[in-house]
Amino acid sequence: MSDWLVVGKFTSAYGIKGWVKLHSFTEPMGNIASYQPLYLKKQGQWQVLDIEKIQQHGKGLIAKVKGCDNRDQTPAYTGCELGMLKSQLPNLEGEDYYWSDLAGLTVKDQQGQNFGVVDHLVETGANDVLVVKATKDSIDDQERLIPYLYGDVVLSVSLQEQEITVDWDADF
Repeated sequence: MSDWLVVGKFTSAYGIKGWVKLHSFTEPMGNIASYQPLYLKKQGQWQVLDIEKIQQHGKGLIAKVKGCDNRDQTPAYTGCELGMLKSQLPNLEGEDYYWSDLAGLTVKDQQGQNFGVVDHLVETGANDVLVVKATKDSIDDQERLIPYLYGDVVLSVSLQEQEITVDWDADF
């Protein structure tokens, strides 16, 4: 499991003074500015990124990278992912988990039937949804979309056992 979390991506140049459009994966999107230091993934390697400023612009964000002072320098950043170390995240209490903690966990029902592993989560507005991909150990080869409703559908999460127990019908 990686120690890194991808929290955003530079998409394109903004203006002529070296600003870059930033797509944030954090919720709310402005939280990306609170994670310091941020790292830039370039050619498969993470390196510390010195950002002078991140600000909201319209419905998105723009960022000014130190040393990137004109539009001709922005291609060095466009398309690059921004990340942080998982150790930079604040600790969560109770039944709160980061999505990245749930990815890769085995999902079983109350009878112990293996549905597969959490590939990723999707935000639907009403609730988050676990996208569960079948594995060689699962009961079938079906992908399942299971609502992440803790206490209703999701009965327990054990990071130690790498397992999520759900109240979910195998035929769904």
